[in-house]
Amino acid sequence: MTTPTDSQVLKLVQWLSPAYPVGAFAYSHGLESATSAGNVGDAAALEDWLADVLCHGAGRSDVIFLAAAFRAADRAGLMRIDAQARAFAPSAERLMETEAQGHAFAKTTGAVWPGDELPPLSHPVALGQAANLHGLPLLLTARMYLQAFASNLVSAGIRLIPIGQTDGQKTLSALTPLIETLAEKAIDETPEDLSSTAFLADIASMKHETQYSRLFRS
Repeated sequence: MTTPTDSQVLKLVQWLSPAYPVGAFAYSHGLESATSAGNVGDAAALEDWLADVLCHGAGRSDVIFLAAAFRAADRAGLMRIDAQARAFAPSAERLMETEAQGHAFAKTTGAVWPGDELPPLSHPVALGQAANLHGLPLLLTARMYLQAFASNLVSAGIRLIPIGQTDGQKTLSALTPLIETLAEKAIDETPEDLSSTAFLADIASMKHETQYSRLFRS
């Protein structure tokens, strides 16, 4: 495996930074509903919840879509992958989450690096295709995508449960080995291997659509 260059790492850090204007901070992926219902009430429960979402929910499936987009042979194939990624969203808010972030990512990336414009795509599909266009390593892209995904939800958990900043960072650190191995396995899978059994997280995202008091958009 080729060692990533500093410039490749730094570009991915930029793309997946909270400063990159995709609005990830506005989404909790159903976590707000889960905390309101008492399903996630401390740092240990947050770690368990996120581990399940990573392994059995959107974490794994997003990496499969990311890898498929990275390897897409042409624009028609890319759009088929994107349509499947959108169809795989289990709720209206989860669909909005991936669409809005993907569209913002494509718009910003095309403006900063002219000539590599992307159509409006779901977030993992946009990132996977952009990584290919910019010659970035697939495995590193997948690992950093999952780390950013988990980091955003840890940040949401800090505000919602609430837990302290240190406990939040301990949670993220504890998930790092899982993120590394999950990304390595999922990039070798295809959309034919897709499955999702994070049912409680999916139901939480559905319930959030009618939740009375909300801080987040999902």
